[in-house]
Amino acid sequence: MKLAGLIAAALVLAFPAAALPATALAKPLFAPWIDGTAASEPQMQVQRYDADTFVIRQSVKTDFEAPFLYLLFGKDRALLLDTGAGGLKVRPTVDGVIADWLAAHHRASIPLVVAHSHSHGDHTAGDPEFKDRPDTVVVGWTARDVATFFKIAAWPRDIVTFDLGGRALTVIPAPGHHPSHIMIFDPKTRLLLSGDSLYPGRLYVPLNLFTDYRDSIDRVAGFTKDRHVSHILGAHIEMTATSGKDYPQAAPAHPNEHVLELPYSDLLELQAALHRMGDSVARDVHDDFIVSPVPPRPPDPPSSKPGG
Repeated sequence: MKLAGLIAAALVLAFPAAALPATALAKPLFAPWIDGTAASEPQMQVQRYDADTFVIRQSVKTDFEAPFLYLLFGKDRALLLDTGAGGLKVRPTVDGVIADWLAAHHRASIPLVVAHSHSHGDHTAGDPEFKDRPDTVVVGWTARDVATFFKIAAWPRDIVTFDLGGRALTVIPAPGHHPSHIMIFDPKTRLLLSGDSLYPGRLYVPLNLFTDYRDSIDRVAGFTKDRHVSHILGAHIEMTATSGKDYPQAAPAHPNEHVLELPYSDLLELQAALHRMGDSVARDVHDDFIVSPVPPRPPDPPSSKPGG
């Protein structure tokens, strides 16, 4: 069987977006994710949100970060957000999903943009696999690189549109966790892809970037307040299904794992918590996430060479 067929056979179809109202989280949005509890599991798992939106998880058995990648298709190009934490090859899975999408649409090819929620290594390790891929652009790793590619004139204040062709994504600069961080709002699905800024886990915020982080959460909340976000999808799961309880750092398995999706109310809860802190930044435990201040980190370098 060809690779594309193997990938197609391995797809786990999620509940369609239209089947769940924005506030209905009683039933998980996706089927259970690979979580490291079985004796063996695939290195990557793909679930379909809709015909043009795919969520890919890297197995915790390949890297404890077990990050999520997002693959979105428009008429003119596709966007891959993040390339994983290393320890495996991600391109065969991505190429397999693209091949199946092309076959379903009776097309031979589609340009691919490889971008990142931010440039920490657990989101960029797979970049070298795409460096020489035909008809592919890999976005750079610094805030300047990101601003240049997406045509963000005044980083981080400007919010811009990036059109995949009939699917105009909104790119929202969100520095704080990392200087190059972005969030993406998709009007088609009303999904907010939040990277490491908000997910069911420990929200690491360097103390020297706390004000940037708070401003970014304000920016995202302000933009999305009237846009009826359906779900917030982040880049990791570090929380258990027990409210306020996370896994140990570098846990080798995630039994009883929290669902990936978060309700929009969690963004507002995070925003309020950050403002309550004022200048007294401290660890703050919530049902679905934990604000986790970390020591100051160095500023972003002026330029980068992804895949180099």
